[in-house]
Amino acid sequence: MLDVVQIQKILPHRFPFLLIDRITDLIPNTSLVGYKNVTIGEQIFEGHFPGHPIYPGVMILEGMAQAGGVLAFKSMEMSEEEAANKVVYFMSIDGAKFRAPVRPGDRLEYRMSVVKHKGAIWVLSGKAYVDDTLVSEAELKAMIVDK
Repeated sequence: MLDVVQIQKILPHRFPFLLIDRITDLIPNTSLVGYKNVTIGEQIFEGHFPGHPIYPGVMILEGMAQAGGVLAFKSMEMSEEEAANKVVYFMSIDGAKFRAPVRPGDRLEYRMSVVKHKGAIWVLSGKAYVDDTLVSEAELKAMIVDK
């Protein structure tokens, strides 16, 4: 549904910190499915961990946050120009759990859903999967504000 070029029109993140490759399903005000291909060429694996590469949990949470940002922006019916003047600030991440390691070669799928939305505030449920195995989950609260 959205490729990386379209995602970059919504999110300000760029390499090496853009953590979503594609959005495959998006229902405004409801849910989003997107993914990141995790590869050994990523800089993070130089130090986490040499000889035993594991994708850091904090990066999984950031990917969830970015996916949640796309869901919020695409739900608000803004033009590209309006969206360019807004930014998502994450206010809290609650109940974060890491259930299985993510390794190079994995396709990390983010499944985000809207728990609550009022004004500029969004509460989102995030789950991350590899091959339909739940690897991480959290509830994220965010606010969309002017830059």
